[in-house]
Amino acid sequence: MRPDPPLPPIRGDDDVVTTEQTLPPRSRIVAEHLAAAGVDTRVVVLPDSARTAAEAARAVGCAVGAIANSLVLTADGAPVLVMTSGAHRVDFGVLSAALGAAEVAMAPAALVREVTGQAIGGVAPVGHPAPLRTFIDEDLQQYAQIWAAAGTPHSVMPLTFEQLRTLTGGELVRVT
Repeated sequence: MRPDPPLPPIRGDDDVVTTEQTLPPRSRIVAEHLAAAGVDTRVVVLPDSARTAAEAARAVGCAVGAIANSLVLTADGAPVLVMTSGAHRVDFGVLSAALGAAEVAMAPAALVREVTGQAIGGVAPVGHPAPLRTFIDEDLQQYAQIWAAAGTPHSVMPLTFEQLRTLTGGELVRVT
């Protein structure tokens, strides 16, 4: 197994919180899940919100496509997590066909909070009350390092594609 790439410097590193004791409660849950899974990474709390892929990419200094957006959708009424490249907008027809679902739609905010324990804009791929069936945009494979939300709109974490796939048990799909 090849070693994980080194973590890049974060813009505004002086303002970044990375100690587990000072993480927001929802980010602490994510960090604990990562540690229990043996994933060596860090949760980074940014001084400004990173609700959008563009905001997150600017904050960490990466390509927008290397941001892994966490979208909670419903597929035939059941909640699923879809991890998409920040460079993509989901084509619901393509995704519906890939999932074998008659209907795919965005989950309402209340359902997102219920199934993840997290708010829209900060949904992490892990740390939910119960695991969600997860699908991962195949285009995320092209990045040596990807960044995902870590439980709040101000927290992110770097992962390799393989770490993301292993942590979530995610199935590869095409979303565009």
